[in-house]
Amino acid sequence: MNSRIINREIIKLSPQQEKMVVSGWGKEAFENSIVERMTYISDGLHIKGYLAYPKDANESCPCIIWNRGGSLNNGATDSFTARGIFGQMASWGYVVFASQYRGNAGSQGKEQLGGKDVNDILNLIPLAEEIPNADKNLWAMEGWSRGGMMTYLALLRNSKFRCAVLSGAISNLKKYAEGNQEKISFYKNIIDGNNFEEEIDKRTIINQVEKLPEIPYLLLHGANDNIVSPVQTIDMAKKMHKLGFTYRLVILEGGDHFLKNHRKEVDRLRKLWFDKYLKAESNR
Repeated sequence: MNSRIINREIIKLSPQQEKMVVSGWGKEAFENSIVERMTYISDGLHIKGYLAYPKDANESCPCIIWNRGGSLNNGATDSFTARGIFGQMASWGYVVFASQYRGNAGSQGKEQLGGKDVNDILNLIPLAEEIPNADKNLWAMEGWSRGGMMTYLALLRNSKFRCAVLSGAISNLKKYAEGNQEKISFYKNIIDGNNFEEEIDKRTIINQVEKLPEIPYLLLHGANDNIVSPVQTIDMAKKMHKLGFTYRLVILEGGDHFLKNHRKEVDRLRKLWFDKYLKAESNR
């Protein structure tokens, strides 16, 4: 089998950074996980990303794809953050895959904000074939902000995932860009300007909820988010409720876009969701 992962390198931090990871994400997140930078093939492009897994796993572990927010290099995941976030998730007993998306953080190709770069998410799935302790049949997905939109777009195309977690997600890109000429101009440079309205509509998930797989969704949002309005998630929950989806909506009082003051609570909720709907499957 030809390897789709063309480069892997374990992340090594300075002693001071290691202490900060332990302080921020916990001792287990650092001691019980391995996190690697990787380069993998997606549509023939070399894409940068991350891979994390439990340090001493004796059995197969379910897989989670984690989708970053931001665009271009704004919001790209650095090695320190990856060591914390993905190390923590791996310490929970999961194999974690994450992409920087094409055109970002040294990846080949062009950023498309929910176009062909969705392939960079879906092309993480075959990488599990190269990870000995990855359970290739059990998958979940998580996305933050723009990564939430990317999660929804990926789920529209692949229904194999058992559950999803969305935090501060953009569900209505059209409304998000509405009335902000600077944002619209920026998006037109990324998205096909000649078919801009059509392309924006394709990325506006709120109008396509009925096409999503009927899996359990955990919807998190900060009440004081001034980057992506919590109304985006509230409206999504209303649509899911009307359609009879399994979901949980949590609006965190005083929470900002990054939910900085609610990290312990958010991590607890995320872990419970994955354990209930993903890990429980592996124990049957």
